[in-house]
Amino acid sequence: MSAPPPDPEISVVVPAYNEAESLDPLFAELRAALAVTGRTYEIVLVDDGSTDGTAQRIATEAARDPRVRAVRLEVNAGQSAALAAGFSRARGAILVTLDADLQNDPADLPRVLAALEGADVVSGIRAERRDSWLRIVSSRIANGFRRRVLGDPVTDIGCSFKAYRRAALEGIPMFVGVHRFLPALCVFRGARLVEVRLSHRPRRHGVSKYGVGNRLWRGLHDLVGVRWLKSRLVRYRIRPGD
Repeated sequence: MSAPPPDPEISVVVPAYNEAESLDPLFAELRAALAVTGRTYEIVLVDDGSTDGTAQRIATEAARDPRVRAVRLEVNAGQSAALAAGFSRARGAILVTLDADLQNDPADLPRVLAALEGADVVSGIRAERRDSWLRIVSSRIANGFRRRVLGDPVTDIGCSFKAYRRAALEGIPMFVGVHRFLPALCVFRGARLVEVRLSHRPRRHGVSKYGVGNRLWRGLHDLVGVRWLKSRLVRYRIRPGD
């Protein structure tokens, strides 16, 4: 019996909800960016209960390329659930997340990984955002309010392009809305954070799954819970030599 293949060095986890039109260029751009790194990898595509053929397109690609892994949720459960499902299947020591809508540029991946050399978490900052002025202004207000309440250093929590060492995520509770707070939760536990300015592109296909309204009220609700969680974190250090 042949030995199972070794775990990849990098797992790219991508939640997708009704993004069928974006997937072909996404696969092509991700493969090109990952080839530049020279590391072994897998692409974990999580279909979050799509209704437009996204699941079928992911399954087709997974059948063609063993480095693509398909994860299919039974119903639309949201970005946090999709990330949790992807993390549970990912095998790499480094976990990278980005959106499937092509607004994140996979060509930035080598820069993100280079920044991770001296950190446990890399969080992107969307430079020259290609969104409406209302979304940009509301995002800046929300980010400033969150930092004031939580005392975390993350500049742009809404940027989905992030990288984590697996150890930084281990044991973090996964709850509805956690995708907005993962870097902050890692920092609260002592993780080293580096931020990198990244490209941001206009949406090519489909429509955004979030509006200003649902982001605002959900974010405020989640903020209360995360503040409580931060206050309850166990903190300790083991003395050297013990």
